[in-house]
Amino acid sequence: MSITLDVLQIQAILAHRYPFLLVDKVIECEPGVRLLGVKNVTYNEPFFQGHFPQKPIMPGVLILEAMAQTTGLLASLTAGDELAGMIYYLVGIDKAKFKRPVVPGDQLMLESKFVKSKRNIWAFECTAEVDGEFVASAEIRCAAVVD
Repeated sequence: MSITLDVLQIQAILAHRYPFLLVDKVIECEPGVRLLGVKNVTYNEPFFQGHFPQKPIMPGVLILEAMAQTTGLLASLTAGDELAGMIYYLVGIDKAKFKRPVVPGDQLMLESKFVKSKRNIWAFECTAEVDGEFVASAEIRCAAVVD
């Protein structure tokens, strides 16, 4: 069974809000396996005012954050009621790689694949693409913490 979510459903799961909510929708999710999310990158994003005014590029750290938010969504949907009300904190990023800049008008496709969980630490392999082209990847870990 594949799950889809709109931005209001995403906000019911994640604590992030504008301007820091970086996942606009989930187009596919198989809990315990993978999640595919979308970030529509527009020129009016607040970070483009300073990064960089003459050549706007989405900061790599925000691409990582968008991937981390997909892991929080996948972890939450995987855990279901067992860990309801938890917040997922970023606790580790390994093997981060960037290949292509992300610019206004791009649609950033964010994929998170569940690797394992041990106690309250969850591990994921994440990738970001634009138009089928590799943008970034990282191994991301998050921890479930009672709010």
